Parts: sequence; C-alpha cells; structure tokens
Amino acid sequence: MTPAPPRQSKDILHATSVAVDGKAVLITGPSGSGKSGLALDLIAYGAVLISDDLTRVSSDEGGWPVAQGTGRMTGVIEARGIGLVTVPHALSAPISLIVDLSHTETARLPAPRRTELLGSRIVTVSRVDTPHFAASIMALMKGGLVQ
Repeated sequence: MTPAPPRQSKDILHATSVAVDGKAVLITGPSGSGKSGLALDLIAYGAVLISDDLTRVSSDEGGWPVAQGTGRMTGVIEARGIGLVTVPHALSAPISLIVDLSHTETARLPAPRRTELLGSRIVTVSRVDTPHFAASIMALMKGGLVQ
C-alpha cells in the first residue's frame, strides 16, 4: 500500500524521513513496521534525520514535494528498547524516494514503481528482507535507479 497523498499543499503524514546528500527519503508504513529502525540504519550510514514518525509534506516553489519536520522533537528519534536519541538532523529536503514498509518485495529485479505525491511521481520501493536493505537504499540515493 502506498502512502495516501496529501490532501492540501501541506499535510502531515505518518512517516519518518531522512536526508541523504540533500534529498529526502520518506519512510512509510504502519506503526511498528520499522520506520524508525530503518531511519537509524540510514543515519548510521551518513543520512540525517528530518523527522521521526510524523512528516509534514509541502510543495516547493516548483511544485516538488518537500519533507519537513513538524517542529516537535527536532533531531530526536525513538530507538526502540533504548529511548529517545539525539541525532544529526536537517529541517527539510525535496523528496527523492519513498520506502513503503507495508509491503515486502520478493522479486529479484522488480519493475520500477512510482507514487504520486502532490502531483509529482516519486520513485517507490518496498521493504526487502535482507541485512543490506539500508545499504541498498543509500546506494540508490547516491547513484539512482537504472531504468
């Protein structure tokens, strides 16, 4: 299931977001699906937190979706079983990738997928049950998807 698109130019989604080289990864999924855990893995690889659990999505001047924090607990993420942890953070970044944790991808080379968000089509990937999932997301953010 892909995230519901915002109803207005600004909306708050149940999603965690991080930035990699100034581009946002929007991590969606139900409660307990591992959004914060994946964000922590990405932060360990060099990403910075935009927001944990709730992400405000709005359009930039060109109409592209941007992830922003909600102003609540800036730079703080929940590390399950440990507590709230302060991490490097950014205030906002244009959304470049959506990671949908509500589905598990089983295809070795899945067909490219996109989700419409505020009128823009964003590359979307599903969870992959592999120990190198976060590393794969980082490589995708730094290099891009071969079409």
